Amino acid sequence: MPKILIYTSNLCPYCTMAKRLLDKKGASYTEVNVDSKPGLREKMMQETRRRTVPQIFIGDLHVGGFDDLYALEMKSELDGLLA
Repeated sequence: MPKILIYTSNLCPYCTMAKRLLDKKGASYTEVNVDSKPGLREKMMQETRRRTVPQIFIGDLHVGGFDDLYALEMKSELDGLLA
């Protein structure tokens, strides 16, 4: 299974939904809460060119946010990325 990285923040319902979907798939991931330390959100923005959370990486692929992750699930493409 590829390494999964998910940038999150406190009180983010989309972050919770993304983690639940990954948990349902049995995927392990590393969570980086951008509220936990100054500079983390800026680092995320440099890597993704996006300001919103969650931002999800599966391996080297920047999936995007929850809507993007869910779209992969609906197209039956998420399992292939997680394999």
